[in-house]
Amino acid sequence: MRRGGPSVLGIVLAGGEGKRLMPLTADRAKPAVTFGGTYRLVDFVLSNLVNGDILRICVLTQYKSHSLDRHITTTWRMSSLLGNYVTPVPAQQRLGPRWYLGSADAILQSLNLVHDEQPEYVAVFGADHVYRMDPRQMLAQHIESGAGVTVAGIRVPRGESSSFGVITPGSDGQTVTGFLEKPADPPGLADDPECVFASMGNYVFTTKALVEALHRDAEDENSVHDMGGSILPQLTDRGEAALYDFSANHVPGETSRDQGYWRDVGTLDAYYDAHMDLIAERPAFNLYNRDWPVYTHSAQLSPARFNAGGIASESIISAGCLIRGQVTRSVLSPGVVVDPGAVVQGSVLHDNVHIGRGAVVRGAVLDKNVDVPPGATIGVNPDRDGELYTVSKGGVIALGKGQRVP
Repeated sequence: MRRGGPSVLGIVLAGGEGKRLMPLTADRAKPAVTFGGTYRLVDFVLSNLVNGDILRICVLTQYKSHSLDRHITTTWRMSSLLGNYVTPVPAQQRLGPRWYLGSADAILQSLNLVHDEQPEYVAVFGADHVYRMDPRQMLAQHIESGAGVTVAGIRVPRGESSSFGVITPGSDGQTVTGFLEKPADPPGLADDPECVFASMGNYVFTTKALVEALHRDAEDENSVHDMGGSILPQLTDRGEAALYDFSANHVPGETSRDQGYWRDVGTLDAYYDAHMDLIAERPAFNLYNRDWPVYTHSAQLSPARFNAGGIASESIISAGCLIRGQVTRSVLSPGVVVDPGAVVQGSVLHDNVHIGRGAVVRGAVLDKNVDVPPGATIGVNPDRDGELYTVSKGGVIALGKGQRVP
């Protein structure tokens, strides 16, 4: 925080494998996956923290972290003169020769970061969600409540509860009286029986409460050592947990349509749907909010170019693209080439994808450097696509980095 405010250390949990997002995570950590043309998923949480004046941030990494580490170190350069930083921290095995056993164990093994900084509060945020949030508002409620931990929650339909940690609020609307990790049939809310409060994976801790909870958890042989599955239930049982309702959070420049937007993009279908949210005339999530920007690395590329009758509509076209075919309802990352006669519909194309002359790509996510030969089709023949490529439950076709197209 700025001088004169409470001291806060940001810890971003970015060490998960991201198996549900395969093949996009075959060669990189999930937070390093491209999103919205030019961003990485990790850019959203880092932008929220930095915009909210949390300027000392450690990103805990583990699996396939090279591209994530490189992105952070080349993009997120803070003012060293003011002592600010964003730094990737790999698994250090400080407590023995083992990987992180879970997100709580990741912080336990990295407590040297907390001890060195000696903050009053620690903001522990996930790294793979798409949203805007001012963490100062959550911090203010946490300080006022005197809780050991405050968890951000968002209302979701009760039928989706098996994908989230579910928070039971007390009668005051703030005290957390129960926490269930991915329950099949939880009770609904008192004022809305068909909804539950889902944990967003964002927590603000009073430092003393966090350190003590981690040490108690480390001594529990039956624990899964997870922030949501272990630490939050522990502090809930001790009466030290509070809920922050994300719907009360406001950021400068928001619209009535994208206020309160939050998406967990941990599956191919969710990842694809979140991209489709970007390209509507009134987008569900607005990338063009200059008052609360999302920061990222911008390569030195020429502007996008359209010739030979090339056309794009209802799409995001990044710098360095060359469009000579037809693109509709799609998101194109830098360096994509669409040759004459090619058709791209409802698709997400990562860096340097090449769509050959007369090729057709529909409803697909193509990772970087995929080369679609002239006349080839993706998303036209479902049976053939199922034999050759990864197809999600919702029918999204996904090709991994540099995957060969027959």
